Amino acid sequence: MTYVASPDRYKNMQYRRCGKSGIMLPAVSLGLWHNFGHVDVTENYRKILHLAFDSGITHFDLANNYGPPPGSAEENFGRILKEDFSSYRDEMIISSKAGYTMWDGPYGDWGSKKYLVASLDQSLKRMGLDYVDIFYHHRPDPETPLEETMAALDLIVRQGKALYVGISNYPADRAKDAIEILRKLGTPCLIHQPKYSMFERWVEGGLMDVLGAEGVGCIPFSPLAQGMLTNKYLHGIPEDSRAAKSTGFLQTSQITEKRLNEIKKLNDLAVKRGQTLAQMALSWILKDPRVTSVLIGASKPEQLADSMKCLDNTHFSSEELAHIEDILK
Repeated sequence: MTYVASPDRYKNMQYRRCGKSGIMLPAVSLGLWHNFGHVDVTENYRKILHLAFDSGITHFDLANNYGPPPGSAEENFGRILKEDFSSYRDEMIISSKAGYTMWDGPYGDWGSKKYLVASLDQSLKRMGLDYVDIFYHHRPDPETPLEETMAALDLIVRQGKALYVGISNYPADRAKDAIEILRKLGTPCLIHQPKYSMFERWVEGGLMDVLGAEGVGCIPFSPLAQGMLTNKYLHGIPEDSRAAKSTGFLQTSQITEKRLNEIKKLNDLAVKRGQTLAQMALSWILKDPRVTSVLIGASKPEQLADSMKCLDNTHFSSEELAHIEDILK
């Protein structure tokens, strides 16, 4: 069966301007960090991608090391792009990143021009693309001069391999410096991708102010705190959860009694708002006008459909916000 996109795909999605740029992003974007690797089931992630696009999600976020194994998410996305979405390429924003370990030796990590240019060339090959819409430096490099890393991003745009550039995981002071260097080079920083959730709020200590003042978009990742801000942990730690396995980024030690208590209280508030905990956690991030979009992952289409309902209610009363702060303090 040939895929044909829903004619109503733009009716229900909200789109927000990315900083001071000409780009509008969907309020909800799809991240391909997990669930799109060679270890995953093709038909499942194909359905997730179809549902996302049919629902007005136009932004698909990847990185060189997404999988597992590293690189496989880009390969799989590229294959489905060719088979199902080739006629819709110009309706999509496709992003990739480099900054974490990708291959052996001194040129497969961090922030040198050598690594960033080579990595993007590999990413374009894997996805079968001439260019990506956004290319990010994935994390700050303490050793490479910031000028070199930003000059590499500028070069990549001038080469036509990316239309826009962004940064990810940069603290406020480094972000401000990077934004200034890029502006002087003539390739403005479009967007910043930080980790941000009700449980992880470092961005509030200056970064959001920098982005707001500089006119740079913001697209938080891990908004559900690795699944802690879902109904999964309402009754303790289930055996099949990431935390129970302690193999991934969420460890059992992070799910304390105090945390479980917070999760239950937040869930009670979500129920009063007519939302699931996950929907409320996403709405809570989108309440900030400086946030352009929120990045969500999904292991099945139903999860994605559930998360997108966060757009039905992004308003919080001052009492609700105070109550959330009270729970989290």
